[in-house]
Amino acid sequence: MKYVGPHVSASGGVENAPEAAHQLGATAFALFTKNQRQWKSAPLSQESIQLFKERCEKYGYKPEQILPHDSYLINLGQPDEATLPKSREAFLDEMQRCEQLGLKMLNFHPGSHLKMITLEQCLDRIAESINMTLDKTNGVIAVIENTAGQGSNVGFSFQHIAHIISKIEDKSRVGVCIDTCHTYSAGYDLKTADGYEATWKEFDETIGLNYLKAIHLNDTKKELGSHVDRHDSIGKGLLGMEFFERIAKDKRFENIPFILETPDESVWAEEIKLLLNLS
Repeated sequence: MKYVGPHVSASGGVENAPEAAHQLGATAFALFTKNQRQWKSAPLSQESIQLFKERCEKYGYKPEQILPHDSYLINLGQPDEATLPKSREAFLDEMQRCEQLGLKMLNFHPGSHLKMITLEQCLDRIAESINMTLDKTNGVIAVIENTAGQGSNVGFSFQHIAHIISKIEDKSRVGVCIDTCHTYSAGYDLKTADGYEATWKEFDETIGLNYLKAIHLNDTKKELGSHVDRHDSIGKGLLGMEFFERIAKDKRFENIPFILETPDESVWAEEIKLLLNLS
């Protein structure tokens, strides 16, 4: 079974996210558990936590169908020693919020070297940051999202992600989210039938399909290998409908969330219905 849904708003409280997803006909959803553009937010109230859990149960959303995303401010590979603890503290807070909500995954962008340290030093720092956080939390999997490779962002190569995972002490608590827009922009040809199979073969050989916990299912406005992150609606961009038909039918990706981060919210319900019908 395919789980499909968008990144919904948690405006007014995390407890509103399950209802927003349900109204769209979603069988999965993503959310921010705090304001993604602030370093600190008020703690989750017991009322919000309880209502979130009750509404997830009411609408049939289990933890494996929900993919929270951390703040965009966090850089676990931060080269500045004075600033790094701020990102680590914020990441720990995000993981602890997931624990409180009974969630099992936290999706995050790995980080950036900011042209101040080497790529390998940055990857090692990210792994160290993850290990520190896993030591202080329980049950939540740190899910690394691949990037398009804009600027000094790392994680656009499968080798980068494999390097980080190789340094994680508890490998049962690390996973990967593949963003289809990012993957294509990073130079992996998901569009053609041969390129699609070659990409997943390389992923399996380099990282391992057992680490794949979620997919961000997005079309792209930018060409193959552009390293530019510009999402498009399903079938409207350069990946095209044949790709989405192929991945929706791919039995390797059953029972993991397919999260839409497509730009036109007005067609989310249509996109969800389309993808569920294709699968």
